Amino acid sequence: MILSGKEILARLGEDIIIEPFDEKQINSNSYNLKLHNELLVYKDHELDMKKDNGIERIIIGEEGFLLEPGRIYLARTLERLETHNLVPFLEGRSSIGRLGLHVHITAGLGQVGSKGYWTLELQAIQPLRIYPGIQICQIYFSEIKGDFSSYSNKYFNSRDIQSSLLFKEFE
Repeated sequence: MILSGKEILARLGEDIIIEPFDEKQINSNSYNLKLHNELLVYKDHELDMKKDNGIERIIIGEEGFLLEPGRIYLARTLERLETHNLVPFLEGRSSIGRLGLHVHITAGLGQVGSKGYWTLELQAIQPLRIYPGIQICQIYFSEIKGDFSSYSNKYFNSRDIQSSLLFKEFE
């Protein structure tokens, strides 16, 4: 069962923590998240799953930043989120998708007990200028049934944009 916007409000501070929180970002069954002002890009064109691929940080100024097709940009939400007893799901906003921007490639499913900032995998279909603070995606919450263990893996309690840590699985 997906929580309504009113239920998200009712569970704030208990099952759902969103910092900073702005009631204007509540929808009928989700909450809009804003884009932070930093991006990470991989330095090399060729990436290797077994390696810690080098990255560089880009600051998005008030004039925006032009995303180029064929490149992955890692970003993060402005908001820090924490969930208890609920499964968070991240999706793009239709207004953003209609401009040809993917906000996540395959990482829309969160884990029960996750906390931290969400890393976004931005990919533009055509050149697109983005701006910090834009409501870029939305999060919604579903109840979980049955016994579960809370999440505490490699991306747990993220405090920044997270590049891939897949290489650790080869160690």
